Amino acid sequence: MFQNLSDRRRSALLLAVLWALLLVMAALRPLAIPDEGRYAEVGRWMLQSGDWLAPRLAGLPFFHKPPLLHWLQAASMAVFGENAWAARLVPALHAGLMLLGVYLASRALAPALAPQASAEAFARRAAVMFGTSLAFLLGGQYVNHDMLVAAWIATAIWLFAFAFLHGERPHAGLARLGFVACALGVLGKGLIGVVLPGGVIFFWLVLTGQWRKMLHLPWLSGLLLFALVAVPWFWLAQQHYPGLLDYLFGTQQFQRFRATTFNNAHPWWFYGVALLALFFPWLLWVFFSGFPSVKRPEDAIENKARTVHWLLILWVVVIVGFFSVPRSKLVGYVLPVLPPLAVLAALGWQRMFGARGGAPRVFAALCIAAVGLALAIDPLANLLTRDKRAHDIAPTLEYLLGPQDTVYVLGGYPYDLPFYVRTPRPFVVLQDWPTLRRTAGDNWARELFESGDFEPATAAQVLQSPEVLAAAAQRPGQWLVVANSHPAGDWQRGWALVKRGHGWSLYRSAGFSAGTPSNG
Repeated sequence: MFQNLSDRRRSALLLAVLWALLLVMAALRPLAIPDEGRYAEVGRWMLQSGDWLAPRLAGLPFFHKPPLLHWLQAASMAVFGENAWAARLVPALHAGLMLLGVYLASRALAPALAPQASAEAFARRAAVMFGTSLAFLLGGQYVNHDMLVAAWIATAIWLFAFAFLHGERPHAGLARLGFVACALGVLGKGLIGVVLPGGVIFFWLVLTGQWRKMLHLPWLSGLLLFALVAVPWFWLAQQHYPGLLDYLFGTQQFQRFRATTFNNAHPWWFYGVALLALFFPWLLWVFFSGFPSVKRPEDAIENKARTVHWLLILWVVVIVGFFSVPRSKLVGYVLPVLPPLAVLAALGWQRMFGARGGAPRVFAALCIAAVGLALAIDPLANLLTRDKRAHDIAPTLEYLLGPQDTVYVLGGYPYDLPFYVRTPRPFVVLQDWPTLRRTAGDNWARELFESGDFEPATAAQVLQSPEVLAAAAQRPGQWLVVANSHPAGDWQRGWALVKRGHGWSLYRSAGFSAGTPSNG
């Protein structure tokens, strides 16, 4: 199919096929818990409520992260409907941006890094390595902030790097676009959107003797563009919700970085294993890419190759090192280092195989194996979270739920259920909240009561005690969703089982009329 196409068209077709595969995979499974249920629902609620200032979870202001993901998801759902695929389109678009960035950057850098290879073939190889990885095919369809901020961090680094490689004075236009990319990264996930690109570029310029070029950046116009994009939401949200900046940056970023009490504690070598999985099998070829010289060569072409090579290595080292410091570690944090790894792997492949006759067949076989692995792993996520999801009771509740009905939740919080039911009202979450304030760790309960602190009046309606169940059971239009792991007790009095799912069960109050259907 590809033989009669030009090199450029062949590359475009391959990249389009990989992105299309990502979009297809994004439609094949229900929302994973907790992240996908949480963030998809925040976007849905934003669209439904029309409140584009405050992201909301369970009707409460949810300020764990800035709002760019939620804005884009709400816009996607406005066009494609309130469904999981529309929510996943946002990370998929950013994965596509990262894929395009790998291809364009590799093509521009190939004459310096791999002068013996065709620039188009080198770029296509780097892009296909990234596009067949688990990072792209699975991470690129996962609903959270990681792929979004990774794409803008990578874009910012590419833009600044090419601005500085332009000559003795940085290319002003590319640098200004780099400032905008940093601003979008900040709107995506906070300070790492500017700290990580800035750290990579700073250490690269110092190590390669280019630090004086920083003096010639368009600082005034660049910072103005950054402020115009990044600052307005933070300023407006702080005016409406005093304490937001301290919570978002102080608690959710600085404290999370240095504290030992947050979830997902892992040893320092965690990201080595994570990258092996995310970039399997291509990570092996990174180690054949060689190591740049420390001394600056006299030849201009060799010096550019050394400069670019150091950029790719420092990009990986700085970001992996940064995220290895805190005890709390998540796989998605290292997605920003996949672009340089893809270029290094393409370089290692070129140096190891060159123009050997059997190399294309080996490469094609590895691509097929990598894609097959992703297709095999994707449905396994359903099995791992099946007992935590509530999507199997959602059709029944959606069918029976009246516009003025109330849904109570006991035994946890079913992150995906509000999204699937498309409820216009937040669920009432029942817990002993005063006790949880003293004892809860980094969990769903803390998410809710800390969100409630920004709107105490709303929290009083949404976060209630299980004691309200006895009276609610006697009224019509009352529903109860209970985690199957929750122990039996007095709460069952007056509630009739409607449907039992894998992880959650649905009950209705005894106050329903005899004509009300019992299942959907």
